[in-house]
Amino acid sequence: METKSYNELTPENYPHTLRTSKYCPKQLFYKGTLPTADKIGIAMVGTRRPSANAEELCRRLVFSLKGTNAIVVSGLAQGIDSYCHRTALDAGIPTIAVLAQGLDAKIEGERSILARRILEAGGALISEYEGDTPAYKGNFIARNRIISGFSQSTLVVQSRKKGGALLTAQFCLDDGKLLLACPGNFDSELYSGTNALLDSGRAKPVFIPESLRSVAGIPLIEGANIEDLNACGVELSSGAQKVFKRFNGFRKTFSELQQEFDFKAPELLAILTELEISGLVSSKDNFQFYFNGA
Repeated sequence: METKSYNELTPENYPHTLRTSKYCPKQLFYKGTLPTADKIGIAMVGTRRPSANAEELCRRLVFSLKGTNAIVVSGLAQGIDSYCHRTALDAGIPTIAVLAQGLDAKIEGERSILARRILEAGGALISEYEGDTPAYKGNFIARNRIISGFSQSTLVVQSRKKGGALLTAQFCLDDGKLLLACPGNFDSELYSGTNALLDSGRAKPVFIPESLRSVAGIPLIEGANIEDLNACGVELSSGAQKVFKRFNGFRKTFSELQQEFDFKAPELLAILTELEISGLVSSKDNFQFYFNGA
């Protein structure tokens, strides 16, 4: 008998958010490692053809979840989905991808590399479809209800007036869950969907990317702030505490930090390194520093 390359998941083993959803599927299949019960799913979705700065926006949003029990849930599509999965991997945050095809069906292009990285990092690929079922058009709509179902809340990062992300948003609302959206330029088509969600009052705004954690109501875990670090026996230097408390929740360049404090460059670099090791600050290019405790 042929051995399957994936496992089956039945409703009694679903996370509570999915098991209690009105759109709860009868069965699911998965590869990889499923999230533990203490994990808090947050769906992050959006257009496949985002703006030029969307990758940086996704990075800032996802990095704000460091130090929590959050798990990023998305659909492995190009654009916003892939940006969020990739950033979660870079940030060491668990992520799961819900597919619109069977788990034995071929995943094309860079998405295949990303899927492999998710599995290697201890995440999971999930599907409602068995074997090598192709990604039929209708499968994507059904897939979106599972993305929402695995999550406590859903964030629409960027969306036009019509698109799959708005369907995920509706599934979220239908289940009485928290819907979030990033506001954008009112003249931009790329934000016409998110702005409409906010204008109608259906979604709560995330004005500052670094505030996603607090807006979504996801608590920090031990070691994620100064007080808890101290409780765990990790004592930050007075300089590190001073810098973090001043700019918690903001993004600053190295030059801006130098202007604010009288630290010499080597001393400031040592402080930033200390904060990065503690998970309180992140930087992609060593030019802009994100104070992610907000």
